[in-house]
Amino acid sequence: MSGFGKRVNSVFTPTPPPPAILVAEPAARVPAPEPPLPRSEAPPIPVRTEAHPATDFIRGEVLQRIEPAVAVQMTQADLATRVNGLVAEIATERRLLLNRQEQMNLGHEIVDDMIGLGPLEPLLRDETISDILINGAKMIYVERRGKLQLTGLQFRNDAHVLHVAQRIASSIGRRVDETSPMLDARLADGSRVNVIIPPLSLKGPCISIRKFSKTRLDFSKFVTLGSVSPALGRVLEISARCRLNIIISGGTGSGKTTLLNALSAMIEHTDRIITIEDTAELQLQQRHVIQLETRPPNLEGNGEVTQRDLMRNALRMRPDRIIVGEVRGPECFDMMQAMNTGHDGSMSTIHANSGRDALARMEDMMLMAAVNLPMQAIRAQMTSAIDLIVQTARMRDGVRRVTEVVEVVGTEGDVISLETLFAYTYQGENPDGSLRGTFVSSNLRPRFLPRLEYFGLADAFLAALAPQVAPPK
Repeated sequence: MSGFGKRVNSVFTPTPPPPAILVAEPAARVPAPEPPLPRSEAPPIPVRTEAHPATDFIRGEVLQRIEPAVAVQMTQADLATRVNGLVAEIATERRLLLNRQEQMNLGHEIVDDMIGLGPLEPLLRDETISDILINGAKMIYVERRGKLQLTGLQFRNDAHVLHVAQRIASSIGRRVDETSPMLDARLADGSRVNVIIPPLSLKGPCISIRKFSKTRLDFSKFVTLGSVSPALGRVLEISARCRLNIIISGGTGSGKTTLLNALSAMIEHTDRIITIEDTAELQLQQRHVIQLETRPPNLEGNGEVTQRDLMRNALRMRPDRIIVGEVRGPECFDMMQAMNTGHDGSMSTIHANSGRDALARMEDMMLMAAVNLPMQAIRAQMTSAIDLIVQTARMRDGVRRVTEVVEVVGTEGDVISLETLFAYTYQGENPDGSLRGTFVSSNLRPRFLPRLEYFGLADAFLAALAPQVAPPK
């Protein structure tokens, strides 16, 4: 059914999110955090039609009676109407015992298989789901509000899973088979997809999908969710507005990209922004945005374009700000140079367990690019380039929180000196299972205070950081 490939995009077309603005009101006016909704209020996860002796027969008959060339010309609604009519007609002709609801469910499944991603379609439409994890044909997990749960959905067999994976690959001009058993891709709505199949996967074809919300989160919503405090949210907004260089650190699924999107909303619309990513997932709202994406090598091992190649090219494109979706290799060296040569306000994310660990990882990455560079010179570049490291974590109640904000102060001998501006302190657990804690300020004046004064936001920053500390004269 290769003729249906062009219609996949129509299923995943995202709705543009509303533009984000700087929260200009005092921190005290931001709504107080609310406890998460009870799990019972979450939309139920759909269950795929149970294997019925008649369903495979009806599915085969429907596919025989619909010409692919005709189906491609039909809208999704018209195709659904046609398929539902055929299901009812075949069931009546053959006197198959399927009630009306079973016929409608089967019709939806056939349409999803024809022009979508099969049993994944209802999960992709569910905005409360952030991750979809397929472990072979019979196990489909989802993450909702930070918690993993097994769904009642299933593929028919491993071949069905592989067919969906190949449809994803073909939609971006790639392939996934035994000669190329791994794939990184994205859907038309921006969701990130990873595929790994046998012989590398012993569980059968496995697909991991990271969805991205169509509604953009700003810092007031982060406060409501308990991810930051009002004062911390204000500090992060001002930091992005004043063109500080920021590294967001955290584990997988800790909310790094979501926070990076929120910070990027503070960028002036007059700035020229260049983003560099392995798989494009940033959702910037500014007009002047150039998105660059890496390219893997072909089957012959040629044609690869790395993040470092893109970083070097971006420096020739007159950027005001450079945003690297995730720094993970030698491109870190070029990013530090960019931050030190007039590209203030650049941002990136990194996988690390703390701000100190993030610096250690970045040192290793810079050594990949410049083996002969002395460690003292590497650390000098890092302290000159980076202003803030924001640490995020997904905690056991499922809430993603900013756990630490540290300032890179300088070097003391061979050690990079850090100062903690904010830290999350755990206090206990609420009756509903959510964690209780506070975001504690250190009452320290940062070394980048002159930059805040240049933008006229030093007083607001100090008031948010430590209201009891008088601003500088």
